[in-house]
Amino acid sequence: MADSDVVRELETLRAEIETHNRLYYVDAAPTISDRDYDRLMERLEAIEADHPELITPESPTQRVGGQPLDGFRTVRHAVPMLSIENTYNADEIREWDARVRKGLNPGEIVHYAVELKVDGVAVSIRFENGKFTLGATRGDGDHGDEITANLRTVRGIPLILAGQPPEILEVRGEVYMTNAELIRLNEIRVANEEAPFANPRNSTAGSLKLLDSKLCAQRRLQFVAHGLGETRGVAAGSYSEILGLLKQMGLPVSPHNALYDSIDQVIDHANRWQSLRNNLDFQTDGLVVKVDDLPQRERLGTRSKSPRWVIAYKYAAEQAVTKILGIGVQVGKTGKLTPVAELLPVALAGTTVKRASLHNADEIARKDVRVGDTVVIQKAGEIIPQVVRVEAEARDGTEVPFVFPTACPSCGAPVEREPEGVDLRCTNPPSRCPEQLKESLRWFAHRDAMDVEGLGSKLIEQLVDKGHVRSLADLYRLDEATLAELERMGKKSAANLVQALVASKTRPLDRFLTGLTIRHVGTRGAEVLAERFQTLEAVRGASLAELEMVPEIGSVVAASVFEFFQDETNRKHLDDLRTVGVEPAPVVPVAPSSGRLPLAGKTLVLTGTLPTRTRPEAEALIKRLGGKVTGSVSKSTSFVLAGSDAGSKLDKARALNIPIIDEAELDRIASTA
Repeated sequence: MADSDVVRELETLRAEIETHNRLYYVDAAPTISDRDYDRLMERLEAIEADHPELITPESPTQRVGGQPLDGFRTVRHAVPMLSIENTYNADEIREWDARVRKGLNPGEIVHYAVELKVDGVAVSIRFENGKFTLGATRGDGDHGDEITANLRTVRGIPLILAGQPPEILEVRGEVYMTNAELIRLNEIRVANEEAPFANPRNSTAGSLKLLDSKLCAQRRLQFVAHGLGETRGVAAGSYSEILGLLKQMGLPVSPHNALYDSIDQVIDHANRWQSLRNNLDFQTDGLVVKVDDLPQRERLGTRSKSPRWVIAYKYAAEQAVTKILGIGVQVGKTGKLTPVAELLPVALAGTTVKRASLHNADEIARKDVRVGDTVVIQKAGEIIPQVVRVEAEARDGTEVPFVFPTACPSCGAPVEREPEGVDLRCTNPPSRCPEQLKESLRWFAHRDAMDVEGLGSKLIEQLVDKGHVRSLADLYRLDEATLAELERMGKKSAANLVQALVASKTRPLDRFLTGLTIRHVGTRGAEVLAERFQTLEAVRGASLAELEMVPEIGSVVAASVFEFFQDETNRKHLDDLRTVGVEPAPVVPVAPSSGRLPLAGKTLVLTGTLPTRTRPEAEALIKRLGGKVTGSVSKSTSFVLAGSDAGSKLDKARALNIPIIDEAELDRIASTA
């Protein structure tokens, strides 16, 4: 049983952490560094590990997600989540203003609250006596899916309200993803040859419907409050007062809200934000205008589906007109051919757009896209520029229809269409297709795969073009003399790369499987396979039925893995990798005896040579303790594990004030598990 001093420290830590969460997510005025915040969390985790009986659902440590759900249950909203009527120009918003004033007393003053319409997913969050108890999607307005577990991972949503919260508080708001986070996720998806998310809203909606809240926690979603549902014990006369109360209780509200007493001021505000919104790190497609006075809202009432006291003023999707100068075809690491339009550079949504994906041959045919066409492109909610339509009336007869190649533009091999699919692929393996090989090598060297520091894109181009590398195994046949002769490579760089390649030979099995670019197998799929089969030989020898029985590995992925390891060319390449000394370290999942994971939620970077462990052995131990290993140091790094002859990563860690531990400290941490 914990003594009173421990309980007091625990309560103090939780309160302090929630205060810093509020300063960061609500006030946008953090007062401590990320590292100092992490130290508070580490101390709280340590106390809770020693006294698990003190862990509560509201503890800040419980935001990492729990066990996967079998499905989402349907819940009924205590107060319906109604939709909002849309307007698209100043005349329509003035007509709405006239209707509002007609519904009130002649000459009555009306104040309008104006806020940005965040392009996210509407949710309802219920607090009972200050504790977060239920979260749900909007659904059909009357019923939604319960997504409490996923919403608990959104750090901007307090688990316990500050101050003196009311008995019941149901907060309505928007969960959204920043543009920067979408770019980060898409870099990972593209590297795994998965389709990138088209826009932040789609990725947010998909994240909230994940059955595994631990995966949702990795998406770094945000929340902003913009209204109330059921309440008990809330006293306010206006929406402006409500926003002030919500902020006092620790809930994020938009810093861009404004209050006006004329519709002309609202329209001026909307015109200013038409361009200002491009400077935001989140997507917004317009404004929401609300009557501020709550009694006036009551008198105005609602229609069957939308209130009369609120309206959305939506911007037209931002578009630009340009010309297609050419259409190229990119060859991916698994042979997928992707057409890309080369555009006359044009300014759009705050950036200069020079290229736009055309997705596939069917898309080109459907839109009848031709080289020389004048086209309309847009971003709107899209991060990736897209061709909306062709301006056919602008054609002058010089436009050239695009014929999708029947042979790979890189190697000349025949192109085949996927059975029951839309993608076309090169039929050659990477060893006989230069562009496939280059992409394969880039991913093999990626920090999420074999983490070969110094093997960048420019160097890979040279190695393939000069014939030095024709397969993955050829990387390990490179010597310092050959590398030193290449452009921008000196003796020291060559020696470092050879050393990095040698170090990568015993990367853990999951890293190796990731690097093989097996179709449909990303980093998570590789981890699951490695944990299930533990050795490369076991994965190679697994039957289709055995693969299909692995949790998180569906029939499509299982078939892809099975076909990869049955392919004779792939088997020869794997044997060749073994010949040059590549022996992936087995993955042996070992549960800690105490049941706790002292490195849960921590990110570590390894550098240098450890006294008693190889790098793969150290990585395996860190993962068993709940931690994650990455290849580069950043502000989000929790610790750097340094051995002898540590290099630039150690210098960067010191510059960023990131804690540095040695192998002895890692052993001490492991002893607490």
